[in-house]
Amino acid sequence: MKKIICIILFVFLGIDNAIGGGKMVIKSNSYPDEGMMPKKYVMKTIGGQNISPEFSWENAPENTKSFALIMVDPHPIARNWLHWAVINIPKDLTKLEEGFSLSNKCASCRELINSFGFKGYGGPQPPRGTGKHPYVTTIYALDSEKIDIRDNPSYEELIDVITPHILDKASYTGYFEQK
Repeated sequence: MKKIICIILFVFLGIDNAIGGGKMVIKSNSYPDEGMMPKKYVMKTIGGQNISPEFSWENAPENTKSFALIMVDPHPIARNWLHWAVINIPKDLTKLEEGFSLSNKCASCRELINSFGFKGYGGPQPPRGTGKHPYVTTIYALDSEKIDIRDNPSYEELIDVITPHILDKASYTGYFEQK
Protein backbone atom coordinates (compact mmCIF):
# COMPACT_ATOMS: atom_id res chain seq x y z
CA MET A 1 0.00 0.00 0.00
CA LYS A 2 2.83 2.44 0.87
CA LYS A 3 4.46 1.71 -2.49
CA ILE A 4 1.24 2.54 -4.36
CA ILE A 5 0.81 5.80 -2.44
CA CYS A 6 4.42 6.76 -3.18
CA ILE A 7 3.93 6.04 -6.90
CA ILE A 8 0.72 8.09 -6.97
CA LEU A 9 2.43 11.01 -5.21
CA PHE A 10 5.42 10.80 -7.54
CA VAL A 11 3.20 10.82 -10.64
CA PHE A 12 1.04 13.64 -9.27
CA LEU A 13 4.00 15.82 -8.28
CA GLY A 14 5.73 15.18 -11.60
CA ILE A 15 2.67 16.17 -13.59
CA ASP A 16 2.10 19.20 -11.39
CA ASN A 17 5.65 20.48 -12.07
CA ALA A 18 5.37 19.83 -15.82
CA ILE A 19 2.21 21.94 -16.15
CA GLY A 20 3.38 24.75 -13.92
CA GLY A 21 2.34 23.93 -10.41
CA GLY A 22 3.57 27.17 -8.92
CA LYS A 23 7.03 25.92 -7.97
CA MET A 24 8.91 28.91 -9.37
CA VAL A 25 10.09 31.64 -7.03
CA ILE A 26 11.14 35.21 -7.86
CA LYS A 27 13.31 37.24 -5.50
CA SER A 28 14.93 40.66 -5.36
CA ASN A 29 17.63 42.31 -3.30
CA SER A 30 16.34 45.71 -4.42
CA TYR A 31 13.32 45.84 -2.07
CA PRO A 32 11.26 43.34 -0.05
CA ASP A 33 8.30 41.54 -1.58
CA GLU A 34 5.16 43.53 -0.66
CA GLY A 35 7.45 46.36 0.54
CA MET A 36 8.02 49.93 -0.57
CA MET A 37 10.30 50.56 -3.55
CA PRO A 38 13.29 52.84 -2.88
CA LYS A 39 13.25 56.12 -4.75
CA LYS A 40 16.21 55.22 -6.97
CA TYR A 41 13.91 52.86 -8.93
CA VAL A 42 11.30 55.56 -9.72
CA MET A 43 11.22 57.95 -12.67
CA LYS A 44 13.65 60.85 -12.78
CA THR A 45 10.75 63.29 -13.22
CA ILE A 46 9.77 62.68 -9.58
CA GLY A 47 13.26 62.61 -8.12
CA GLY A 48 14.34 59.02 -8.78
CA GLN A 49 17.12 57.56 -10.92
CA ASN A 50 14.96 55.18 -13.03
CA ILE A 51 17.33 52.26 -12.40
CA SER A 52 15.85 48.84 -13.12
CA PRO A 53 15.70 46.66 -9.98
CA GLU A 54 17.49 43.32 -9.61
CA PHE A 55 15.41 40.16 -9.93
CA SER A 56 16.39 36.49 -9.74
CA TRP A 57 14.32 33.34 -10.03
CA GLU A 58 14.59 29.62 -9.45
CA ASN A 59 12.75 26.30 -9.75
CA ALA A 60 11.61 26.71 -13.34
CA PRO A 61 10.18 23.60 -15.02
CA GLU A 62 12.80 21.43 -16.73
CA ASN A 63 11.27 21.97 -20.18
CA THR A 64 11.62 25.77 -19.97
CA LYS A 65 13.08 27.22 -23.18
CA SER A 66 13.01 30.93 -22.28
CA PHE A 67 11.68 33.45 -19.78
CA ALA A 68 9.71 36.68 -19.99
CA LEU A 69 9.77 39.29 -17.21
CA ILE A 70 6.93 41.80 -17.02
CA MET A 71 6.37 44.65 -14.54
CA VAL A 72 2.90 46.20 -14.51
CA ASP A 73 0.92 48.63 -12.34
CA PRO A 74 -2.61 47.16 -12.00
CA HIS A 75 -3.91 50.08 -9.87
CA PRO A 76 -7.36 51.23 -11.11
CA ILE A 77 -5.90 54.59 -12.17
CA ALA A 78 -2.96 53.01 -13.99
CA ARG A 79 -5.05 50.27 -15.64
CA ASN A 80 -2.23 47.77 -16.24
CA TRP A 81 0.43 50.35 -17.08
CA LEU A 82 3.35 48.41 -18.54
CA HIS A 83 6.58 49.51 -16.83
CA TRP A 84 8.97 46.88 -18.14
CA ALA A 85 8.86 43.88 -20.45
CA VAL A 86 11.85 41.69 -21.26
CA ILE A 87 11.22 38.70 -23.51
CA ASN A 88 13.40 35.96 -25.01
CA ILE A 89 15.49 35.66 -21.85
CA PRO A 90 17.53 32.46 -22.35
CA LYS A 91 16.68 29.49 -20.16
CA ASP A 92 20.11 29.52 -18.49
CA LEU A 93 19.82 33.17 -17.39
CA THR A 94 18.10 33.32 -14.00
CA LYS A 95 18.96 36.83 -12.86
CA LEU A 96 18.67 40.37 -14.18
CA GLU A 97 21.14 42.55 -12.30
CA GLU A 98 20.22 46.01 -11.02
CA GLY A 99 20.57 48.41 -13.95
CA PHE A 100 20.11 45.60 -16.50
CA SER A 101 17.71 47.62 -18.66
CA LEU A 102 19.34 48.74 -21.92
CA SER A 103 22.71 47.34 -20.79
CA ASN A 104 23.19 45.01 -23.79
CA LYS A 105 24.29 42.26 -21.39
CA CYS A 106 22.05 39.69 -23.08
CA ALA A 107 22.16 39.31 -26.86
CA SER A 108 18.89 37.39 -27.21
CA CYS A 109 16.91 39.41 -24.64
CA ARG A 110 14.47 41.90 -26.10
CA GLU A 111 13.13 44.85 -24.12
CA LEU A 112 9.82 46.18 -25.38
CA ILE A 113 8.46 49.71 -25.38
CA ASN A 114 6.71 50.48 -22.10
CA SER A 115 3.50 52.48 -21.57
CA PHE A 116 5.55 55.68 -21.21
CA GLY A 117 6.51 55.23 -24.88
CA PHE A 118 10.21 54.34 -24.62
CA LYS A 119 12.14 51.08 -24.72
CA GLY A 120 13.27 49.45 -21.49
CA TYR A 121 12.49 50.06 -17.85
CA GLY A 122 10.22 52.93 -16.83
CA GLY A 123 9.97 53.19 -13.06
CA PRO A 124 7.01 54.20 -10.94
CA GLN A 125 5.49 57.64 -11.41
CA PRO A 126 2.00 57.41 -9.91
CA PRO A 127 -0.16 60.54 -9.88
CA ARG A 128 -0.11 62.45 -6.59
CA GLY A 129 -2.90 61.65 -4.21
CA THR A 130 -3.82 58.27 -5.74
CA GLY A 131 -2.41 56.20 -2.89
CA LYS A 132 0.06 53.35 -2.97
CA HIS A 133 0.40 51.73 -6.37
CA PRO A 134 1.46 48.08 -6.68
CA TYR A 135 4.23 47.28 -9.16
CA VAL A 136 3.85 43.59 -9.90
CA THR A 137 6.84 41.89 -11.52
CA THR A 138 6.15 38.44 -12.90
CA ILE A 139 8.65 35.99 -14.34
CA TYR A 140 7.15 33.54 -16.83
CA ALA A 141 8.80 30.22 -17.76
CA LEU A 142 7.94 29.59 -21.41
CA ASP A 143 7.99 26.56 -23.72
CA SER A 144 9.31 28.63 -26.63
CA GLU A 145 12.82 30.03 -27.19
CA LYS A 146 11.51 33.11 -28.96
CA ILE A 147 8.35 35.18 -28.66
CA ASP A 148 7.47 37.33 -31.65
CA ILE A 149 5.47 40.47 -30.93
CA ARG A 150 5.52 44.07 -32.07
CA ASP A 151 7.83 46.49 -30.21
CA ASN A 152 5.07 48.34 -28.35
CA PRO A 153 2.32 45.95 -27.29
CA SER A 154 -0.19 46.76 -24.61
CA TYR A 155 0.04 44.65 -21.46
CA GLU A 156 -3.04 42.73 -22.57
CA GLU A 157 -1.56 41.98 -26.02
CA LEU A 158 1.66 40.77 -24.44
CA ILE A 159 -0.19 38.46 -22.05
CA ASP A 160 -2.32 37.11 -24.93
CA VAL A 161 0.81 36.23 -26.92
CA ILE A 162 2.70 34.52 -24.10
CA THR A 163 -0.22 32.74 -22.41
CA PRO A 164 -0.19 29.65 -24.68
CA HIS A 165 3.53 29.22 -23.87
CA ILE A 166 3.45 29.60 -20.06
CA LEU A 167 4.77 26.62 -18.11
CA ASP A 168 4.93 28.37 -14.74
CA LYS A 169 5.16 31.85 -13.27
CA ALA A 170 6.02 33.68 -10.06
CA SER A 171 5.30 37.26 -8.99
CA TYR A 172 6.91 39.86 -6.73
CA THR A 173 5.27 43.14 -5.71
CA GLY A 174 6.71 46.48 -4.67
CA TYR A 175 4.74 49.60 -3.79
CA PHE A 176 5.31 53.30 -4.35
CA GLU A 177 3.23 56.35 -3.50
CA GLN A 178 3.74 59.93 -4.56
CA LYS A 179 2.41 62.13 -1.78
